[in-house]
Amino acid sequence: MAYLRNLEHGDIVHRCFRCGYCKFPADYSDFNCPSYKAFGWDTFAPGGRMWLIRAWLSGEIETSPRFAEILYSCVACDNCKNQCAFEKFRDYLPDVFQEAKAELVNDGFVPPAVRDYFKAIVTSGNPYKMPQAQRGKWAEGTGLQKYVGQEYLFYAGCVGSYDEVAQKMAKSVGTMLVNTGVSVGILGEEETCDGNEVRILGEMGLFNELAQTNIEKFKAKGVKKIITLDPHALNAFKNNYPKLGAGFQVFHYTEIFASLVKKKKIKFKKYPAKITYHDPCYLGRHNQIYNPPREILRAIPGMELIEMRRHGLNAFCCGGGGGNFFTDILGTGEDSAGRVRVREALETGANIIAVACPICAKMLTDAVKMENLEDKLEVLGIAEIMVRAQKK
Repeated sequence: MAYLRNLEHGDIVHRCFRCGYCKFPADYSDFNCPSYKAFGWDTFAPGGRMWLIRAWLSGEIETSPRFAEILYSCVACDNCKNQCAFEKFRDYLPDVFQEAKAELVNDGFVPPAVRDYFKAIVTSGNPYKMPQAQRGKWAEGTGLQKYVGQEYLFYAGCVGSYDEVAQKMAKSVGTMLVNTGVSVGILGEEETCDGNEVRILGEMGLFNELAQTNIEKFKAKGVKKIITLDPHALNAFKNNYPKLGAGFQVFHYTEIFASLVKKKKIKFKKYPAKITYHDPCYLGRHNQIYNPPREILRAIPGMELIEMRRHGLNAFCCGGGGGNFFTDILGTGEDSAGRVRVREALETGANIIAVACPICAKMLTDAVKMENLEDKLEVLGIAEIMVRAQKK
């Protein structure tokens, strides 16, 4: 626990109590912490977790399954960091929570779902336990070719490669990249897990192994620029890999398409629809990419973009971050993040929820079904909407 016990972070753990400001968005309209919203106890809020960590460090409470469950209920949405009233140490809050989880990993004291996630990555290379040979099958029919030195590598990630909802997003992005003449290739069955969720769940040894494997592979193939489907992969490649020797440029696919739209290289036909856009935490709060998806949507004739009450910096998480997409510690109750977010989207009067993250796509698609709103709301990736708008 050396990291948590050092003077700087120890002071943060000591001081981060009873404030509660981080539970809310700027307008105080509702709880903006997904786990606090789902469970309703202060122990599941950032300040409550910090209080527990302090008691744990001082020996007042012991490591237990309940303590681990509370720490792992955090979806790493970064809302607490952005809403924190103490500018001096707000940037360290997510680090403290992650380091606490890393200690639990070192002690072999993680929830069974987290343990199973790590095991799947180690044994199968992906959390779905699917064959590596099938990793590139999603690209069939897109026109994408294997990477042999093209300008960009398109990285689909585990979710985009294996999840049915996310595969549709990956296919639409791949098709648009090919059709717009972007020089791009994929690794297919050679692609390996980016490790972002492995890192945020605290398995630093496994993350470093995955990162080094990818860095060496990318360097060997001469990769200089990467386009990601998943903001989670973008985050790992852009913010964590450079610390391990990576030196490539990383873009989210909406950044590439927004640039092409501005240059008039992508044109749309009239597509009358009311759309609300859901900001992914790892695209927005973690990486400050808010405008490109909106620029694309606003460029489509006939489309009306209606913002949800909480959007941009204050957007409410879908509930899939922090590994919860795979561990499901938050559950799917009425106050689970995805269902809350879908009801918020319904309030706008929109008939389409636009998403830019495959995890968000799956979480919100499932939430629409749970809320029995399939006749009123459709969840579509930005590129899926682009494809439709070119056919209209």
